[in-house]
Amino acid sequence: MSQAGRPASAAEPSAPLGSTEEPVGRASFRDVVAAYVGLTKPRVIELLLLTTVPVMFFAERGIPALGLVAATVLGGALSAGSASAYNCVYDRDIDEQMRRTRRRALPRHIVTARSALVFATVLAVLSTVVLWLWVNPLSAVLSVLANAFYVFVYTMVLKRRTTQNIVWGGLAGCFPALIGWTAVTGELAWTPVILFLVVFFWTPPHTWALAIRYREDYANVDVPMLPVVAPADEVGRQIVLYSYVMVATSIALWPIAGTSLFYPVAAAVLGVVFLVEAHRMWRRAKASDVLSEINPMRLFHMSNLYLSLLFVAVALDPLLFG
Repeated sequence: MSQAGRPASAAEPSAPLGSTEEPVGRASFRDVVAAYVGLTKPRVIELLLLTTVPVMFFAERGIPALGLVAATVLGGALSAGSASAYNCVYDRDIDEQMRRTRRRALPRHIVTARSALVFATVLAVLSTVVLWLWVNPLSAVLSVLANAFYVFVYTMVLKRRTTQNIVWGGLAGCFPALIGWTAVTGELAWTPVILFLVVFFWTPPHTWALAIRYREDYANVDVPMLPVVAPADEVGRQIVLYSYVMVATSIALWPIAGTSLFYPVAAAVLGVVFLVEAHRMWRRAKASDVLSEINPMRLFHMSNLYLSLLFVAVALDPLLFG
């Protein structure tokens, strides 16, 4: 992407992370609380926890101790919220220009960047303490690594510089599978690595579908998401390729983890449904570059449902047939 066309505000954050700018106007206590909650991106936290708890059931081959589940969920939620808040601080300049993000707390100046930075740091410390003391040190270290990767590698290095931003940046979102497993077993194994890879290959189709919908936003702030720099039919082709690898990886859990037949049947059915929708979107993209005719949000919502049901199947397998 040409550097000449890069808006100055999109090249680097508009102010240092610890900027002392003051909120504009007055906000009620309720608005401020909602703003801080919004900094954590609760929907992202939900998705990350969805790939943590089922893995704990699978690792236990049954129902894990509820106290352990609670501590892992709390520590994981705090860590994910911290990473999201750091992301909001760094990206506040482009968030202010994008339709999808301009209503976030920092673009609306309900809280200052410095306050958000302190908030993110407090969450990071609390998450590490919770996981270290009430889960185990390995899970705590994995959580810190995921947080650091998301902030320093994805947000600060990859996002504004390469079309592969969410491919490799998505690694941070794969760590909950490892954390859920190590919370129960205290060690790593091939089983959570396979689930880690499922999320890794799921991330590009999921995120690129959303990026097609908001490609004008990303283009306006010069973030080189693949749908910004490649035609829609090429994005559709990449989505289909990643989807096939994702489905194949999900089924590989069967021989590696020794599941019952329930899991591979569920994974295959879910995979076929996902692949059919991915192919349909690709066909629409080849026929037209008009956003309304591509309808990428259909695949985006399908991807959320796919991952949710797949990990539910992971949890149910040992409960029903263990």
